[in-house]
Amino acid sequence: MTARPYLLAETTWQAVRAAAFEVVVLPWGATEAHNYHLPYGTDNYQCDYVAAEAARLAWEQGAKVVVLPTIPFGVNTGQLDITLDMNLNPSTQLAILRDVVRVLARQGIPKLLVLNGHGGNDFRQHLRELQAEFPGVFLCTASLFHIANRSEFFSAPGDHADEMETSMMLHIAPELVRPLAEAGPGASRRFRLRALREWAWAQREWSQVTADTGVGDPAAATAAKGAAFLQAITKELGQFLVELAAADPHDLYE
Repeated sequence: MTARPYLLAETTWQAVRAAAFEVVVLPWGATEAHNYHLPYGTDNYQCDYVAAEAARLAWEQGAKVVVLPTIPFGVNTGQLDITLDMNLNPSTQLAILRDVVRVLARQGIPKLLVLNGHGGNDFRQHLRELQAEFPGVFLCTASLFHIANRSEFFSAPGDHADEMETSMMLHIAPELVRPLAEAGPGASRRFRLRALREWAWAQREWSQVTADTGVGDPAAATAAKGAAFLQAITKELGQFLVELAAADPHDLYE
């Protein structure tokens, strides 16, 4: 295997010392059940793939970007009764992020992108707090599921182990995907209260929402759909990394 210079886990101190990185990418996933057919590490495999491929595209255009190892645990406070769904509280995530940003601030690395690959994570409020503490590091976040329009690639609705996630995993790690005939239907219950369905928010208690831990029917998933969606995501994210690396954090508005 040839080391990829834009992945910190694969590069060396000699290369890092000479690189003068402009952007650090921190992928953040989760470890949780994904219906009967996808592995617990689905979000992490997706984060790894998207971050690495987007960084490759950016690196080949001259952007000084480096990807940190994916953090494999996310916020799963609605899944505490599902065996080995690992939970990091939001306050724990903030503490981890604070330590990461402190390293960047101390070493003069100017920009951080937190790449989110799990629906239970939301880093916006964390970054608001940390931006005030570390004004010398530009902080931003993006969810990989929102980078491209899923409706252009997938017809079945859902948000967990559904057609979209299953298609991505069929492209990224097909050997880890069980036959779709073994998957549960991903049927889910919704809130009775109209406001909670439309404009209010409350945490979903996962074991009350779904019997198989999936939300969305994966039956129509294909590797080809996953490849097309991932290509759209990584192309868009790669271009953002190029622009972010070149941007002046003190001159971001037009």
